[in-house]
Amino acid sequence: MGIFGRKNETTATPGTAATAVSPDLAALTGTYTLDPTHTTIGFVARHAMVTNVKGGFGDFTGTLTLDGSDPANSTAEIDVVMDSVDTGNADRDGHLRNADFFKTDEFPKMTFRSTQAEALGGDDYRITGDLTILGTTRPLSIDLEFNGSAKDPFGNERVGFEGTASILRSEWGLTWNAALETGGVLVSDKIKLVFDISAIKNA
Repeated sequence: MGIFGRKNETTATPGTAATAVSPDLAALTGTYTLDPTHTTIGFVARHAMVTNVKGGFGDFTGTLTLDGSDPANSTAEIDVVMDSVDTGNADRDGHLRNADFFKTDEFPKMTFRSTQAEALGGDDYRITGDLTILGTTRPLSIDLEFNGSAKDPFGNERVGFEGTASILRSEWGLTWNAALETGGVLVSDKIKLVFDISAIKNA
């Protein structure tokens, strides 16, 4: 069971609740800061119709506010520096930064601000919010799996999540493309977003 779903097992009696929130989950309630050295914010795009190109962003900040008893009260916000895009190829990264794609001089950041969180059962959750790219804001839902919590050797209390979402980049104004001689286009409209999150509880 997950951070919001695990309960202490009790024996139900008529007219009484059968479960109660466990103390360990209550202890996870709080505000957490993303650890950039152990967090990945990435993407996958189809290239030339035949292969996938993977990339990510190296510069970002974010916070999670978790409510161990009611997921609807949990929130998330992330700010990504678009100049930090990295696909492992300098020429491609430069193209992504220019006016064909991210226009990083004009729009230096991509942001996400949650508007809703919900438990789906077990360790699965969904967070919905507003994703802003190139000054365009549209809703985005991210499906997340809770990977657990732990205290690291430095005494930090951590939680981990991994998740995915899919977007059509054209809906955010990312429309550049090139036709292929064999049919199709160079870059897919559909982009998969990938999140592997480690966050440290604030003191």
